[in-house]
Amino acid sequence: MNVMLRGALVVAAVSIATSVQAQSACKNRGELDANYCDDNGDLVADLPKDSKRWKNPSTLVWAYTPVEDPAVYEKIFQPFTEHLTKCTGKRVVFFQVQSNAAEIEAMRSGRLHVAGFSTGPTAFAVNVAGAVPFAVKGTAKDFQGYNLIVVTKASGNIQKIADLKGKKVAHTSPSSNSGNMAPRALFPSEGVTPEKDYTVVYSGKHDQSILGVLKGDYDAAPVASDVYERMARRGQIKESDFRIVYRSKKFPTSSFAHAHDLAPELADKVTGCFYDYRFNAEMQKAFDGADRFFPINYKTTWEPVRAVAAAGGESFGKAAYQKEAEREAAAKKK
Repeated sequence: MNVMLRGALVVAAVSIATSVQAQSACKNRGELDANYCDDNGDLVADLPKDSKRWKNPSTLVWAYTPVEDPAVYEKIFQPFTEHLTKCTGKRVVFFQVQSNAAEIEAMRSGRLHVAGFSTGPTAFAVNVAGAVPFAVKGTAKDFQGYNLIVVTKASGNIQKIADLKGKKVAHTSPSSNSGNMAPRALFPSEGVTPEKDYTVVYSGKHDQSILGVLKGDYDAAPVASDVYERMARRGQIKESDFRIVYRSKKFPTSSFAHAHDLAPELADKVTGCFYDYRFNAEMQKAFDGADRFFPINYKTTWEPVRAVAAAGGESFGKAAYQKEAEREAAAKKK
């Protein structure tokens, strides 16, 4: 046998054996991908046992969910990015992501260290990318939440959710909680089943769904209430042009998470920097009065989101993520 080939086979065998050994050493994994373990049962990936796998980069890369124009949020978060630089003593770079799948993949591949994920994608980021959520925007009393609302034109004839039958309705993206998964789970009890009773068209983002309704591209759209309210405050839309025909119970808004393999001292430093920061006037205006990053526990805070997914026959595992990523990519091409 060729010496180089034999050497390659030995390396491959050792790699496979190491992977199998690592997986067999994991007592609990739940919905987490095979690369991660959850021995303590908190539903997020544990810190790798081998300290050689811990990361302590000289440059921290962070991003915020592409729920709207990423450039807008890079500017809004600029004071915080500067704070994070001073607080951690590291160079900090804000990375503009164009889709939920791209953001999750960036953390999974190790190119993204800290990120704000939308509500639905948070669960995929946890299971597929090893994200560890630690905060949600909020106040001294509570974390910030939002409702799933269904908007339609005020001048139209849709008065209640049952009137969506036979209509063209914009969902945002497959992995979105309020823009897709919650409607699929909650609407059937209201007498309307997405795709069976109305045509689903993916717009890509909440703001694009809202503007599409205004232009007449869609008859209605399920969106996050906080995005709708921010657009109204900025003057991008007039609330008088719309009618809200449905409002759900409260869901947590975007989470902030760090990669599971950050060195413990760095992870502690990053979370402390988030918790200590107080939003300036521009950030408070942009984020509905929130003035800080409120500490949360993923297992308990995201329970309503996981429950909605389960009720709709959805999951947040790797196979479901790959399916949603493909659907999101296909929607962007249309």
